[in-house]
Amino acid sequence: MSLWSLARVPDASPVPVILGLVPFAFGKYVLCPLRWHALSVSGRGRWWHIRAYAEAELLGLLSPGHTGADLWRVHRLHRAGLSRAAAVAEAALDRFVGVVGVAIAILLAGATLPPRILVAFAAAGAVGLGVAAVVRVRRPDLFARRPLPSVRVFVLGLLLSLGYQATIAGLIFAVAHAVGHGANLSGILAVYAASQVASLLPGVNGANPRAGALAVGLTTLGASWTEALGAVALVAMLPWVPALLFGGGSFVVRRITSWRAGYAPLLPVRLP
Repeated sequence: MSLWSLARVPDASPVPVILGLVPFAFGKYVLCPLRWHALSVSGRGRWWHIRAYAEAELLGLLSPGHTGADLWRVHRLHRAGLSRAAAVAEAALDRFVGVVGVAIAILLAGATLPPRILVAFAAAGAVGLGVAAVVRVRRPDLFARRPLPSVRVFVLGLLLSLGYQATIAGLIFAVAHAVGHGANLSGILAVYAASQVASLLPGVNGANPRAGALAVGLTTLGASWTEALGAVALVAMLPWVPALLFGGGSFVVRRITSWRAGYAPLLPVRLP
């Protein structure tokens, strides 16, 4: 869908695209793994979390609703020594902190959104907290080896999540300018907030409610449908660049390492 849309829009300026993509990649592949590492009880280092997160993001882009990302992280945590229940609880906790960060970012950036949308989002967040509380009471085994983080760790996770959300807004701002629409920052923040609300609904990357909300939001700022579809196509396609570079690179390195370890006994040994 993104390639189809991109083929029908005017050329985009590469400089704004690069200026938006670099901070986004830093937010996605450094800030988010650091948040996970701060919340984690796996005992693994930062580099392990960065590589596992990069691999998960690549699989997430390939799966509806980004479900492959969480499944891969649970798999890696289980291989690292956590029980299945603890691994699921840890991935859910990291996702929950990320959602709270999104909610705060929307409330900060979505001042121009209709109040009923903000109220609906707040209600959805309250339902999420209620579900987490019920699970905590009814299934305490899920948290048996996954204690809740301290207040300091939780606040650190929120700050890292807010930093990542800022890079998403920056990417939208840069892409809008790249396709020729000079939208102001306040308008882009409102569009970002609306698109993040829509991202709560599942879909396939490049053809989901978030992309639709982003396109409609840009047209309300004065962009033509050609410019809006071009921006949406770029926002959907650009994450593939760091995902293939970092996630794909990590998969290749692990495969080569595994292959060399498997063939090590067959290699000639030099005697002293």
